[in-house]
Amino acid sequence: MTDKRPFDVLNNSLNNTVVVGLKGGVEMRGVMSSYDVHMNIVLEKCEELKDGQVKRGIGTILLRGDSVIYIVPTA
Repeated sequence: MTDKRPFDVLNNSLNNTVVVGLKGGVEMRGVMSSYDVHMNIVLEKCEELKDGQVKRGIGTILLRGDSVIYIVPTA
């Protein structure tokens, strides 16, 4: 397994579906269209998840970086 830097993982996740965990136990799933050095993330086709199931559709959303706990690239 090769070592990867965090920005390598983020760059490889661009235009792909990711799950983003936020403070308060909220999870969002969508296509990551952009991010910045503050970990602000723009998701398109975003859905809010609860227990792995879609709770509601949101569309395009900007997630503030200081609320992000984790980002999981999906296959």
